[in-house]
Amino acid sequence: MLPSHLPHLLNGYSNCGLQRLTKETVKKLIHYSQEAKKQAYCPYSKFRVGAALLTVDNCLFTGCNVENACYNLGVCAERNAISKAVSEGYTAFKAIAIASDLSDQFISPCGGCRQFMREFGSSWDVYLSKPDGSYTKMSVNQLLPASFGPEDLDMKKVLDISNEY
Repeated sequence: MLPSHLPHLLNGYSNCGLQRLTKETVKKLIHYSQEAKKQAYCPYSKFRVGAALLTVDNCLFTGCNVENACYNLGVCAERNAISKAVSEGYTAFKAIAIASDLSDQFISPCGGCRQFMREFGSSWDVYLSKPDGSYTKMSVNQLLPASFGPEDLDMKKVLDISNEY
């Protein structure tokens, strides 16, 4: 069973958030996402997803999808991994790898996960993989162009709306 938090496990790059990962590091990250997929609880969809998230401090967090009989209460693997990292005090990320059982196409995060990732920046890497270990790399910005993020809440508004009625 894969531990949920593997600090400083991956090597091969500096602490700079924009530093590109080595091929070996990407391979390890995808491997951990595939291992996390094995823990998926998906009795309804039978669609396993795993994620491995790398922080800028080189800590690794994994997550899997967890379904619920009340469908909308389920949690995606990506949001699971990010929430675990945030609960441990990490909010700056280098990359996330996502794995599923799809063999003919790369797994892609749902819209909710794209927005959830965007909360923590738009320039970090997302590795979409297949079970054979092949992958394609995109940035959060490429997955969610013209996105709305935390900085948009501070933008100047036309009206200052009061909460009093």
